[in-house]
Amino acid sequence: MSSSAERLGRNARRSGRLKTKIAMLPNLVRNIPLTEPMAEEQVLRIDDASLSILEEVGVEFHDPIAIQQWREAGADIEGERVKFDRGLIRELISSIPENITMHARDPEKTLQIGGKSSIFVPMTGAPFICDLENKRRWPTLEDLNNFHKLAHMLPAIHSSAHHIVEPMDHPISHRHLRITYSSMKHSDKTFMGMTSSGKNAEDVIAMCKILFGEDYLDKHAVVTGNINGNSPLVWDQTMLSALRVFSANNQPVLCSPFVLGGANTPASVAPTVAQLNAEALSALAYTQVIRKGAPAIYGHYLATVSMQSGAPMAGTPEISLMNFMVGQMARYYEVPWRTSNTLGGSKLFDAQAGYESASTMMAVLLSGANYIWHSAGWNEAGMHCSMAKFVVDAEQCEMGYRMSEGIRWDDFDEGVAAIRDIGPGGHYLGHEHTMANFQRAFFMPKLFDNNSIEQWEADGGKDTIQRGLEHASKLLNEYQEPKLDKAKNEELLDFIARREKTIPAMESLNNEH
Repeated sequence: MSSSAERLGRNARRSGRLKTKIAMLPNLVRNIPLTEPMAEEQVLRIDDASLSILEEVGVEFHDPIAIQQWREAGADIEGERVKFDRGLIRELISSIPENITMHARDPEKTLQIGGKSSIFVPMTGAPFICDLENKRRWPTLEDLNNFHKLAHMLPAIHSSAHHIVEPMDHPISHRHLRITYSSMKHSDKTFMGMTSSGKNAEDVIAMCKILFGEDYLDKHAVVTGNINGNSPLVWDQTMLSALRVFSANNQPVLCSPFVLGGANTPASVAPTVAQLNAEALSALAYTQVIRKGAPAIYGHYLATVSMQSGAPMAGTPEISLMNFMVGQMARYYEVPWRTSNTLGGSKLFDAQAGYESASTMMAVLLSGANYIWHSAGWNEAGMHCSMAKFVVDAEQCEMGYRMSEGIRWDDFDEGVAAIRDIGPGGHYLGHEHTMANFQRAFFMPKLFDNNSIEQWEADGGKDTIQRGLEHASKLLNEYQEPKLDKAKNEELLDFIARREKTIPAMESLNNEH
């Protein structure tokens, strides 16, 4: 083929890619006031209580490597319990960057996290799916692929996350490889990496180096990992080993105490925040023991426990208050922070699910969270991810995004001039200001019905679940894969094949179980 023909072919392929490019909203830049219920002296009171817990009670690190590293860093060691001088904690967390740039496979989808900048990330970890037929069942790798495709296509979703649902048709010990590949293959947005063990984290980092380049990660954040604490006041070896891998490779970890208010924390809001703040600070500080200046994210998972049944609850007023408080603490320490969004305990995508999710989202947006996880699909306390709720939640994120952008003033003079043009008793429907602004003036949800009952019945009388499932099906039918570089794709598949030969295949579940 001639060089001119080759150029024409490349240009045609490039033109085709540009035509099918999926629009993603930039990371949210919040321009509305924050809700901060604590006065300055109350922030200082939480800080002092948390540091006193770290000095006098300590935190258990069930990991000999971490114990030795803390000993070398100057902490007081009593078996597996580590006690910290508050000066040591303050010194360590001071080197955590206040803002993080997350680099995506598509450079135009690179994001900022921290300060006023926030992103929406889908839910992860569901052992069941509520599928396109609204049937609850075990999920497969194909189901996970479909969720990553939906995440790729939904404008307000900024990440493909990782195991949105567990691929039960693959061996447990191999899943992290297939999950990571699915995130990389089906979307060119940023993604999460599995931190289910140190070895699994190493595999994730190795795959990221294939995708982005061997040396790229040393100066660029490309993947986030999450480590959960065992409240009260314990970090285990599995999580700490994964933290070491991510932090050593300059990749941000979400340091997330797992709060079940009243069960593994005191049965009161303020002391619960004092405990989780101590837990988060101990892990944040450890990231800097591993690598000074490594990005890290103050995290938590918040739930309260029913004093009648012991079951976790979502959408309660106390969770909202704790989100507001944690936001204040993270800003006090000048670190980015993570929270959970659109949570609910309902077994169905029903009014309870909607109320709980909406209540949670409003508090999250007003709290100023930066990494807004579990933003799409969460139901049944995280036991299943709903296809219908996934796309409806994503549209709710668009609405929350628009609210959090704040008031637009760029057309104020033109709008006031329209009032003079129309005068008393007129209407604005045909005015040039309306024609110029109607598409952006007021958000118009696609998945909620605002027609008359007659029109709604004529359109089939569909509820939100039906509309959500139809929209999810439509998106999947229209999906076009953002192709991986051929050589990198082959290298990733070769890496997976080699690792799967090396790792013993632990038992998997399938749809018949």
